[in-house]
Amino acid sequence: MLDKGVYGPWAVVAGGSEGVGASFAHRLADAGINLVLIARKPEPLRQTAEEARARGVEVRTLALDLLAPDAVTRIRTATEDLEVGLLIFNAGANSYGHEFVSGDLDRVQGVLDLNITAQLALAHHFGALMKDRGRGGIMLVGSLSGYLGQATISVYSAAKAFSRVFAEGLWLELRPHGVHVLELVLGVTRTPAMERAGLRMDLPGLRVAEPDDVAREGLERLADGPVWVAGGNAETAERRSGFPRAELVRGAHEASRRLLPAAAK
Repeated sequence: MLDKGVYGPWAVVAGGSEGVGASFAHRLADAGINLVLIARKPEPLRQTAEEARARGVEVRTLALDLLAPDAVTRIRTATEDLEVGLLIFNAGANSYGHEFVSGDLDRVQGVLDLNITAQLALAHHFGALMKDRGRGGIMLVGSLSGYLGQATISVYSAAKAFSRVFAEGLWLELRPHGVHVLELVLGVTRTPAMERAGLRMDLPGLRVAEPDDVAREGLERLADGPVWVAGGNAETAERRSGFPRAELVRGAHEASRRLLPAAAK
């Protein structure tokens, strides 16, 4: 059971409306931790909030886009009267699948702002409060994409690599103050976003994780930072970290192409 004395009485889940985010919400509610759920889509957000309230906790919701100029200010205002013991940054699936040099730089900037800028702002704000209290946790939800460069999502992959290295440094900084930091690295996970993208999940040898399983892993391993690779993908992460880089990158590129629907190839 998650320790409410360490990670409560409130948790903030950015990207907390569906998929892995909803699973985090359900598990935190089962542990008796109140929730602030943040997501763009009001209807899934409302549904997840109702499911969490039915488990006996208080829930506040913020239907907002983290790319909005006032997003961080609104989050700070909505939580200023709360004692937040856990931040889960699960937002950031905006991969933008286009080649960099022929793509739209504004869209590229959006990928960076969502996956890096918003994440840093929330970790900075809530991390300082947790450090002062001498307890708490920060979980950044990452991706196997961050272990090597990939065509058409090169900026997204780079942003996820940034997140992992940042988590390692933040873990070192906050560890002496009783604050746990974990980068939870996901592989292919059966989420609504993945299904909407039309990605194939029936390839031989592909490890496909379920949202509730990776949420459980993340919460169980929160104190075991700085990085945990979920869904049985640790060996894949190790292979992607090796050399020679050209061979690894080409091989991963060909494998990832098989995941795409035929129309996207």
